[in-house]
Amino acid sequence: QVHLVESGGGLVQAGGSLRLSCAASGRTFSSYVIGWFRQVPGKEREFVAAIRWSGGSTVYADSVKGRFTISTNNAKNTVYLQMNSLKPEDTAVYYCAARPGIEVFRSAQVYDYWGQGTQVTVSS
Repeated sequence: QVHLVESGGGLVQAGGSLRLSCAASGRTFSSYVIGWFRQVPGKEREFVAAIRWSGGSTVYADSVKGRFTISTNNAKNTVYLQMNSLKPEDTAVYYCAARPGIEVFRSAQVYDYWGQGTQVTVSS
């Protein structure tokens, strides 16, 4: 059973930085894709970034390109989302998700496993 646990959320001022972590367990993730999504109340879950765990392919939403960086630490079975130059509109609950395969998708519907989420609040 795949188990994903997010951490690293919190309150930060606009322009600040946070690093989210997604600790994965239960499988060998070399043939998985990990995605980060975010959601605010009343809105659909929004794609943020995704990475092929074996390397070589990352995808970002236009709204975060150049500010956020997704990366993996194979030794720790952890995926990170480094968030810089944060804006109030980045405020949301952030989720990591996993799907088997090598193709990187933006759609939340194709991800099979989800973490419980971590709150990110950016004050103006």
